[in-house]
Amino acid sequence: MNIYDFTVRAQDGSDVSLRDYEGKVLLIVNTATQCGFTPQYGVLQQFYEAYRQYGFEILDFPCNQFGSQAPGTDGEIHTFCTGRFGVTFPQFSKVDVNGENAIPLFRYLTETAGFKGFGDSENGRMFGEFVKQADPDYASNDKIKWNFTKFLIGRDGEVAARFEPIDSFAAINDRIKELLR
Repeated sequence: MNIYDFTVRAQDGSDVSLRDYEGKVLLIVNTATQCGFTPQYGVLQQFYEAYRQYGFEILDFPCNQFGSQAPGTDGEIHTFCTGRFGVTFPQFSKVDVNGENAIPLFRYLTETAGFKGFGDSENGRMFGEFVKQADPDYASNDKIKWNFTKFLIGRDGEVAARFEPIDSFAAINDRIKELLR
């Protein structure tokens, strides 16, 4: 099993087979429009513009599970992202990424690429304390912890890496370039 075995719902409500992305390097992200991490849309768009011609795609899944920070309809979210950040990468219908209503794709991603922590930096410790308020056992489970968790997928459809919201974009960029070679 790999990500090509999943079908997701497009922004317009139609079904999209992830097999449509076979052979590409993918960055799958759960996002929110009213989050402290929302400016990451701008960096993601820069990655998309830099690497799309080499077979790179970003798949954006808005999620309202973390602080209700992705309110609105799929259309309203899309209008915000295109107007504010110039987003041109594919955006899908709003989803749950954790819990009993989590879509199968995100269940697979979290089972395949477990949580490895937020690092030992001051930012990592502070973010860990923040997440601990909502999930006291966050360190011992693989659930998605917050908006803008990213999963990097190789051309073979296998999960190559998981990046937490506070992870360095330089590290993400290096891994993307590595997989595009």
